[in-house]
Parts: sequence; C-alpha cells; structure tokens
Amino acid sequence: MASGLGVALFSSAVFGLSGSFGKSLLETGWTPGAAVGARLAGAALVLAIPAVVALRGRWHQLRDNWLTITLFGLIGVAACQLFYFNAVARLSVGVALLLEYLAPVLIVLWLWISSRRRPRVLTIAGTLLSLAGLVLVLDLTGAVKVDVVGVIWGIAAAVCLAIYFFITARQNDSLPPIVLASGGLLVGAVAMWVAGFAGLAPMAFNTADAGLGPWTVPWWVSLAGLVIMSTVLAYVAGVVAARSLGSKVASFVSLTEVLFAVVWAWLLLGELPGGIQLLGGVLIVGGVILVRVDELRVSRAAFAVEINDGGTGERDRLTAGDFPDGGHKPELTRSALDHANDVEPVP
Repeated sequence: MASGLGVALFSSAVFGLSGSFGKSLLETGWTPGAAVGARLAGAALVLAIPAVVALRGRWHQLRDNWLTITLFGLIGVAACQLFYFNAVARLSVGVALLLEYLAPVLIVLWLWISSRRRPRVLTIAGTLLSLAGLVLVLDLTGAVKVDVVGVIWGIAAAVCLAIYFFITARQNDSLPPIVLASGGLLVGAVAMWVAGFAGLAPMAFNTADAGLGPWTVPWWVSLAGLVIMSTVLAYVAGVVAARSLGSKVASFVSLTEVLFAVVWAWLLLGELPGGIQLLGGVLIVGGVILVRVDELRVSRAAFAVEINDGGTGERDRLTAGDFPDGGHKPELTRSALDHANDVEPVP
C-alpha cells in the first residue's frame, strides 16, 4: 500500500508538469495544436511497443473495441488536451487545471438532469462546494480580470474529461489499459495532424530556447519532458498505482495533481494564483472529494448487495432505506466515476 501510494504521488507529480512544459513551449511561439500534436505523436510511438506486447497476438481486441479507442482518442485525448493547452495559453496553469477538474461535478449535473433523480446529500454538497470554488477561482470582483476565452477553453476541457470518464466506464474489460492509452494517443495524434494540415488547428513551431525557472533550455528539452515525463512515465506510473491501490483510492490521490501543477508553475514559470483563487481551488478539490467519497460509499453498498444476493435477485427487494442517506438503490453497473483512473486522461 505504501509503495503504491508513492507511485501514485509520483504519477501526479509528473502529470502536474505538463502545464509548465507545455506553456514554456507556447511562450516561444508554439501553438497549442503543435504542442499537443507533437506530444501525442511522441507518446504514441513510445507506448506502441508495450501495447503490442500486451496484445500478445490478440488483435481482435482492437477490432472489437475500435469505437471505444476512437472516441477516447478524439475526445479524451486530442480534444481534452487541445482545449486545456488553449486555456493554459490564456490563464495560469493552476486556474486552467482547476477548471478542468470540474469534470466530476459536470457528470453529477448531467446525470441529475438526464435521469431527473436527485443526487444524494453528500453529492449535492460536493457539487455546490465546487461551484462556489469556481466563483472564487474566476475572482470576478478582483483587480486582475480572468480571460473569458481562457475560461471557456478550460470548461470545454472539463466537458471532454467528463465524456472521457463515461467512455472508460463502459470499456471492455478484455482491452488492456495500455492498449487503450496507446491506441487513443495514436488516434489523437492522427486527428491533430490532419486538423493541422486542414487548417483547423494552427500548427506553428519554434526552435528558440525555452525558459524553465532560472534555466534557459533548448526547445527539445521541454518537448522531451512533455512526452517522456508528463505522458509516458506519468501514465505507466498511474497504471501501476491503480492496480496497487484500486481505481478509487488512486482517483483520490490523483487530486494532488492540482497541487503539484500549481507548485511546478510557481517554480518553473513564476506563476502563482491569487489568494482568493487558491481558496477557490481548495473548495473545488474539496467538492470533488465529497462526490467521490459518496460514490465510494454507494459502491460498497452495491458490493454488499451483490454478495448477499448470491444471484437470487434479492437485491430487488431492498428498500431505499437500506442504502446510505436513505437514497436510491445503487446500480451494480460501473458508473462514470468508478474507473476514473483506469486510464489517465493525460491533461
């Protein structure tokens, strides 16, 4: 457990570097599309070898899951990263990532609207807490105005991340996570480069040196850090952590990515959100924690029902009072938040 926790923290730390590495490239003249395209292509090439090994000749798994891989690549990888990098280009790294981390709240709101069933009390409390945090992060009454376009990009990234959670929650368990990630990165890379050649996503590169904290480094150092550290190493460590801790515990630990991202941006870019924005960030993360705690409680109740059921259908006779908060009976299918860390969205 202790070693798994250390690996999970390492994964969050190197994932948190992506915004700093990416912004150091953007400040030299790279466009978000170019940075994302190069990142995806490089990571796809590196992860292709372990993905082939994981398949072990079972190529039919690609055919059986082609739609999941395609949607994951287009929405969970390409669109999510492009929108996040566009937000980073206009906002501080910390604020952009906090906006993206509203995804679990968006999932709750969507399920509430689509099912017309009121969420449990703890989930409502977490949602309201996160929305209050969003107001503080935007700091609408502050002296420094937040870029509205940047906020829209950040929320768009959150929408893509929410869709990503739904996609991975419905994936076929026979498909190894490393294959889904590698395939998604490849699909995302192809989509980005096609969009670039078509003029839909401007592609501009620059070989000027990049600034990282007190150091001036060649452009390829930032790109290598973005590909190797913030994508490949971060993803592999995330898989190891999820298998050691379980997806739910790992998803809690992944929230430290926001803290690491803020610290890295402060050290490497000289960026630090204002006090009111930091307070808002605490509220957003606190709200997400409440939502995930509630999900964990319901998941345990569902597991107990499944054990007691023994395949006899007894769970259908249980009442709402048998579950936490006297709420609805939990579904025994995987929810969008159940497997939030099975495959990282690599923001």
